[in-house]
Amino acid sequence: MTVSTVILTKNEEDDLPDCLESLYWCSDIHVLDSGSEDATCEIARTQGAKVATNNFESFGQQRNWALDNLNLASEWILFLDADERSTPSFQEEITDSIKDASGSTAGFFCCWKLMLEGIWLRRSDAFPRWQMRLVRRGRARFKSVGHGQMETDVKGRLSYIKEPYLHHPFSKGWSHWLGKHENYAKLEAKERLTGTLRARDLFGTRSTARNIALKKLVVRLPFWPLLRFLHAYVWRMGILEGAPGFQYCRNIARYEAMIVRNFCNLRRQGPSRGG
Repeated sequence: MTVSTVILTKNEEDDLPDCLESLYWCSDIHVLDSGSEDATCEIARTQGAKVATNNFESFGQQRNWALDNLNLASEWILFLDADERSTPSFQEEITDSIKDASGSTAGFFCCWKLMLEGIWLRRSDAFPRWQMRLVRRGRARFKSVGHGQMETDVKGRLSYIKEPYLHHPFSKGWSHWLGKHENYAKLEAKERLTGTLRARDLFGTRSTARNIALKKLVVRLPFWPLLRFLHAYVWRMGILEGAPGFQYCRNIARYEAMIVRNFCNLRRQGPSRGG
């Protein structure tokens, strides 16, 4: 059973080679680039991937564009980012799962191991966390939510790939990560301010919808960034993950502070916040 893989990129010449090498088992790899100014596209072609370009608006939009426009060889499409890595166990479970999938299966949620300095931050990052990353063609779409995405228009059942892939979001250093999250914070603040906080989402069984509802709630709490740090570092026992655990928990709290600042600014602006 074959799988097509789509990798979203922009200026990923440092991370992309390892991502592509980890996909040695996949014969149909597509790199969807959004204006790289480095050697990303050249590296992709050299390592046998097909390259397409499209302007990036959001993760959900870009993944949907791939589903609609790329010449994908398989009915099963795996989405990875350049700072993510497949593993043999992850590949094996994907192969077995799609082989055994019933006709009603629309896709699979996947989880990741968050890596920093060679350490898996299992506690700090509250493993496992789930995103729909393996999709059956024509059976599900992505919806942009904040700086991320969630599943929508699902025609069938979603199951789980329990073996994680590896995620290395800090490979370019903390300055790069924080700079990127300055922009993400604006998107997250707008998402948390708009829409309705519904009890059925907050207490429902769908983890993605529940997490979105929870974010809309906690951003309004006094001292939320500090509470976020204490939750990850003390309650989730990130303290046991050494210096990497502390760095991660501290910077996640800084990110939440960015979101709160933008959230308060938008709320003060009133109805004009939507632009």
